[in-house]
Amino acid sequence: MADALTIQMSNTKSAIALAGDGEENLKTLSRQTGATLVLRGQELQISGTDEQIDLACRLVRSLEDLWSQGNNISTTDILTARHALDTHREQELQEIRRDILARTRKGEEVRAKTFRQRQYIEALRKCDLTFCLGPAGTGKTFLAVVVAVQALLANQYEKLILTRPAVEAGEKLGFLPGDLQQKIDPYLRPLYDAINEFIDPEKLPSLMERGVIEVAPLAYMRGRTLNNAFIIVDEAQNTTPSQIKMVLTRLGFHSRMVITGDMTQTDLLPNQQSGLAVAIHILKHVEGIAFCEFSQKDVVRHPLVQRIVAAYEEYEK
Repeated sequence: MADALTIQMSNTKSAIALAGDGEENLKTLSRQTGATLVLRGQELQISGTDEQIDLACRLVRSLEDLWSQGNNISTTDILTARHALDTHREQELQEIRRDILARTRKGEEVRAKTFRQRQYIEALRKCDLTFCLGPAGTGKTFLAVVVAVQALLANQYEKLILTRPAVEAGEKLGFLPGDLQQKIDPYLRPLYDAINEFIDPEKLPSLMERGVIEVAPLAYMRGRTLNNAFIIVDEAQNTTPSQIKMVLTRLGFHSRMVITGDMTQTDLLPNQQSGLAVAIHILKHVEGIAFCEFSQKDVVRHPLVQRIVAAYEEYEK
């Protein structure tokens, strides 16, 4: 048995960043390594067997470029760092952290958190059509919006189109108050939220009036050819086979399309087949299409969300 090893934090901000809210990060590090980690002021004390201390020390050091700058560390950061150590991909992990996709209006850096997210971002940058499947909280829509907004601001495309099917999840549109636009806005709210991270909400109405940004239900895409546009089709598991065929064939010249969905959260009627599942089956061998799939390990929301997703995956086996 080794007594303990001490790592000195450079300042209080670094110590707080490493520990996390309620010392959640220290608990995660302990679960991942078997070592006991205790923070006393700016000193991190690690105790356990030689092997446990060595692993914990390497894991903490692999996160140093984050906590030394006072950047928030998530459970996903720790799990990805552990995966990098196990698979000897430390250099690739450093490359992921250096690749800053964008900064939010609050100045927060946005980057891939996992290796699968990096693969997804590379597909978004290179492929004209990308399918992305995965549970809630894995960044499917958010990362697509990040890449799309940056491309729009760099004048790579003339317009950004975000669309999703307006399928009732236990509610009927007719019972919602307001006109048609007000009725469908709740379905589109997550898309507005993602855009508002990067574009001033006061400027958004002007961009929408000019057609530079369009947020609309899927039915509004029928009969159109979408040229010079970055198109994001969200919640595609709720499309019918004819709907997804319709939107896929809207793709015009110099355009890029991203299809996202979670097959475990379909709001279609029990006897309805998901268009997303059909499209993936038909197109899986078509050249030029990228397919990305996330798991609960890629969840980047509250740590509890990851555990909820894992519990449901286990239950549904």
